[in-house]
Amino acid sequence: MEFRPCIDIHNGCVKQIVGGSLKDKGDLAQENYVSAQDAAYYARLYREYGIKKGHIIMLNPVGSPYYGETKKQAAAALMAYPGGMQIGGGITPDNASEFLDAGASHVIVTSYVFQDGQIRFDRLDELVRAVGQDRLVLDLSVRKKDGRYLIVTDRWQKYTKEELTEQTLDALSAYCDEFLVHAVDVEGQAEGIEEEVAALLGGWGKIPVTYAGGVHSFEDLRLLKELGKGRVHVTVGSALDLFGGPMKLEEVLAFVNGGS
Repeated sequence: MEFRPCIDIHNGCVKQIVGGSLKDKGDLAQENYVSAQDAAYYARLYREYGIKKGHIIMLNPVGSPYYGETKKQAAAALMAYPGGMQIGGGITPDNASEFLDAGASHVIVTSYVFQDGQIRFDRLDELVRAVGQDRLVLDLSVRKKDGRYLIVTDRWQKYTKEELTEQTLDALSAYCDEFLVHAVDVEGQAEGIEEEVAALLGGWGKIPVTYAGGVHSFEDLRLLKELGKGRVHVTVGSALDLFGGPMKLEEVLAFVNGGS
C-alpha cells in the first residue's frame, strides 16, 4: 500500500467535496473544506515529502465559466511538482499532451472512453496512440445501483452500463498504466470505505490501483490494507489534517510505509 495525495480543484479553489453532490448546472457541490491555499502550495508540500503519483482533479467541465481558473490552478500545481502528479478532468487525445508537457506524469481519463454508457475501445486506442499506455490512468469510479457497482462518468453524475468486475479490469488494463477508483457514494462522507470495492480491487491486483472514498480513521486504513491485500493504494481527502480532518499526514505516511 502507498499513500497517493490529491488536489481537487472546483471553481478555481482547492476543495474537498461530497462526491455525489457535484452538479455541472450552476457549478454546485456540497463542500467539506475550502482551502485558503492554492493548488501549487499542496504540490510543493507533496514534493517536500517525496510523495508521488497523486492526482489533481479538475472538477469543472470545459464549458464552465470557472474552468479557466481551475485549469490555471492545476497548471501551477504541475509546474510546482514536475513529474510528481497525475491530472484528470476533461482529458482527451487533443489536449492530453498539453498537460503532460506542463509536468503531469500521467493523464487520468474516464468520460472520453465511454459513449452511450459503454466502453469505446476505439477511443482507448486513440488515447494510447496519443499519450502511450505508460502515461495513461483510467478512472473507474463507481456508484452502487441495483446491487451492482457501475462505472460513472461526467464528474460522477452519469451511470454507464459497465460494472466494475475483474473482467472489466482485465479488459481495460491492456490500455493503461494504473486505475483510479473513487467509491463515489462514500466520497467526502468520511464514514468508512466501500468494503466490496476494496475487496474486489485487492483480489484482482494485476496493475497498480488507487482507492479513494470514505477513509476517516486508521481503522479504515487497516481494513483497506487487509481487503486490498496490501496492494491497493489509498487517497485520504476530507479526513486528512491538510483539509481540516483529524488524520495527520505524517501518521498516515508512517502507517502505509509499514506501521500498524
